[in-house]
Amino acid sequence: MNLIEHINETFHQSVQMQMESLPVVAEPVARSAELIVRRLLEGGKILTCGNGGSAGNAQHFSSIMLNRLDRERPGLPAIALTTDSSTLTAIANDYDYDEIFAKQIRTLGHPGDLLLAITTSGNSENVNAAIAAAHERKMLVIALNGRDGGRLSGLLQEGDEEICIPAESTARVLETHLLIIHCLCDLIDKQLLGN
Repeated sequence: MNLIEHINETFHQSVQMQMESLPVVAEPVARSAELIVRRLLEGGKILTCGNGGSAGNAQHFSSIMLNRLDRERPGLPAIALTTDSSTLTAIANDYDYDEIFAKQIRTLGHPGDLLLAITTSGNSENVNAAIAAAHERKMLVIALNGRDGGRLSGLLQEGDEEICIPAESTARVLETHLLIIHCLCDLIDKQLLGN
């Protein structure tokens, strides 16, 4: 196996997946950015969750909101529900792993807040439970999803947004989700700060 050829092929596949996704995701990304800004201007906050690489993406989104992407601005309220290992392990131990995000949402989430739920398959039970908990708390949901949408797609309600990457490769979905996160954060800044 030629390593350079393999690297070239991996880059090509990533770029190709992002370009193929563009017609499918452009409008939901724009609507999601508008929804986030509305929630922020109304005094809401953004809660994020996901597993594995999606947890990393959830944390990355929250860090950009709290700090910045490219432009100087005040921090924006976002909490990654993936970062407190004591809370995560206590909930998993005392209740169930499927409850690690939902229990936090029931405590920290309020009407007017928004959940950014990230999964590459739509079949992560703890993310799906988080969506149900967000709806219980009268929160809207933006789902970064993958593959065929899985069970998650059927959980979304009116006012929610789904941005689904139609790829089977977990790596390609994660990479495209990261690009979408950067697009969302840039669009949020443009709406709040102008050009």
